[in-house]
Amino acid sequence: MAEMTGNPYDINGQHFNPDMYLQKLLKECTLQQIMDQESEVVQDTQALHSDMQTLVYENYNKFISATDTVRKMKSDFKKMEDEMDLLAKNMESITSFSEQISCTLQDTRQQISELSGVHSMLKRLQFLFKLPTQLKTRIQEEEFSQAVQDYIHAQRVFQQYGNMTSFQGIQSDCEAIVEELKKKLRDQFRSKEASAKELTESVDLLLQLKEPADSLCADFLSHANSRLAEQLTLLEQSENQDIIEFVDLGSSGVLGNLCLIVASYNDMFINRPYHLDTESDLDSVAVSQLGNFVLHNMERYFNIVSCRVEKEQDIGDTVVLVRALDRFHRRLQAMKTLFSDTDFARTGTDIVLKAGYRQCRSHLQALKTHFSDTLTCVRQSLAAPKLVSQDGDNSSSLFELLSSLVISTVEKVKGVLQDLLVFAQPDLTFVLKPHFQEVFCVESVREHLVVGFLHHLTAVARGFCGSGDVKAPPALLLLLSKMCLEFESSNVHYLLSITDEWFNIEESSAASGLTHASELRSNMLAAAQELLNHYVRMQGLSVSQMLRKSVETRDWLHTIEPRTVRAVMKRVVEDIAAVDSQVGALYEEGQRAERSSDSSRRTQSITVSRHAYRSNWSSYGPSHLDSSLVTNIQKLFSERIEIFSSVEFSKVSILTGIIKISLKTFLECVRLRTFSCYGLQQIQVDTHYLQLYLWRFVADENLVHFLLDEILGSAVHRCVDPVLMEPSVVEIICERG
Repeated sequence: MAEMTGNPYDINGQHFNPDMYLQKLLKECTLQQIMDQESEVVQDTQALHSDMQTLVYENYNKFISATDTVRKMKSDFKKMEDEMDLLAKNMESITSFSEQISCTLQDTRQQISELSGVHSMLKRLQFLFKLPTQLKTRIQEEEFSQAVQDYIHAQRVFQQYGNMTSFQGIQSDCEAIVEELKKKLRDQFRSKEASAKELTESVDLLLQLKEPADSLCADFLSHANSRLAEQLTLLEQSENQDIIEFVDLGSSGVLGNLCLIVASYNDMFINRPYHLDTESDLDSVAVSQLGNFVLHNMERYFNIVSCRVEKEQDIGDTVVLVRALDRFHRRLQAMKTLFSDTDFARTGTDIVLKAGYRQCRSHLQALKTHFSDTLTCVRQSLAAPKLVSQDGDNSSSLFELLSSLVISTVEKVKGVLQDLLVFAQPDLTFVLKPHFQEVFCVESVREHLVVGFLHHLTAVARGFCGSGDVKAPPALLLLLSKMCLEFESSNVHYLLSITDEWFNIEESSAASGLTHASELRSNMLAAAQELLNHYVRMQGLSVSQMLRKSVETRDWLHTIEPRTVRAVMKRVVEDIAAVDSQVGALYEEGQRAERSSDSSRRTQSITVSRHAYRSNWSSYGPSHLDSSLVTNIQKLFSERIEIFSSVEFSKVSILTGIIKISLKTFLECVRLRTFSCYGLQQIQVDTHYLQLYLWRFVADENLVHFLLDEILGSAVHRCVDPVLMEPSVVEIICERG
């Protein structure tokens, strides 16, 4: 940077100015600093001087060494030039001698060539005369290959001189000996104890002897098929072996020998090193026969493996099974290079997929059995008699049963998924196949197992809403409804999420028909609603049954003056309170309508107003205005009440539904009876008692007031002498009750 800017004070720079540098030192530095600077400059100068001397000495030595080298090279080049001149003279002498020898031998060259031809012919003739004896000797010593080579070599001479009588006898003898050789080769070829090398040698020699190649193909494959059949039978009978040992036996035994047979067959009949006369026809025939042979044996091998894998799934461990399937698939994958036309790995993948599907089906059945057993335990717990000290712990017991039912089911599904996760390990060969991912992970695990089990849960839960299972306790319906609600809110999404995460099910697979969580959640919600509605109906009908019997079995025309609340009304309130405790263990309170500041006072005022209003009815005769007209006019302006409507997932909504059904039944029973004065007053006491206690269970207390007014009004209409009691007397009786 200093050189670029031309700094005159840089002592190492190109534009250094000593005068300016000295003036700057005198101005800015002390005497001691100047002396130190001088000492530093002196030391640098001495160091540079020493380095320069060293450099000069080194360059001088190199110069001397280079001079010596050049002098030596001049001497070597001079010597090489002399040697090249001598070599040229020697080559000229050799050329001269060669020309003299050619001139000398030129006259006798033709004679030597003719004599050499005659000698060669004599050697051939001598070979032919000795050939029959030599062939017999080769056959006796089992030197079949050399015997064939000798015969093939002699055939050229027979083709040239075969018309001569002396050679015809030799030729016929040789052909007879060769026929015997062919017989020995075929016997060796068909021997069960012959090795693969001996088979290959026999076929190769027979082909060289012009034997029909298509028949040799068939004989070779027939012999190989018998040997493979023995190994397949042995593999099929090895039931007591471990599954991994079974796969290793099949891979090394059956597949190993099959690969060896195919390789030998290809070398002998398809990839031949020599040419046959019928080559074009043989290729198609050989390939076709080989394909049928391989397909037949591989089909039997796959059937044996499939049966063994299916048996292993009933008794074996999943981890061991997957390891065996991986080894089985790896060996099939390695056979691709030998069997390029047929992808046996795809068939192996299908076997793995079938094993995975059977495993999923077995696990699905185990999940159904586990859920059924858990549900049976829950029903037994609900049906078991409880001690007196346990009555107050009903809510906690219901919540514990719900927790055990939900948690055990979810954990069981997770355990099943973890067991199946060994099929999806990334180091397995078949996992890399897109076909495996789509069929096993999506169809078998997600759709068949997880989604199928969630549909089973919904179906089982809804099954309790039918008329078939009349013995199902109402608490079980409540538990199942809450269970479906729990699955709808969180567990459906949780199970599908971990399934998609563990088995790498991408969102892109949704187009292929994945079941969405929203569909399952809507089914769960519908099942929960159906179960809750059925629970409300059952509890409402249970209370209604008591009220119906209490009305139908009493003689209301000859009853005595009421002194107390009937026991059935107390039982109704107790049952409603028990249901309230039962429902409160699982469901939240819910929203209520705004209540009056003092419900008891409201009840009293309503009773008084009702009494004041309806006490006048007794003063009317039949000829006066029909009181039912007044009631009907009031109904026109009142809101219609749906008795069997769906309830919400809250305690007050459930209790409201039960009370509506109960009071509606009470109303309909009252409308079918005829009451005396005391009978009417008993109904007045009963309705007032119910009004005192039932308002706190419902979402809107006006609903209870309206239905009880309807009941009392119907009793007034059906009374022969409608005179109501004083409200104060009614309150005293209810307080005593």
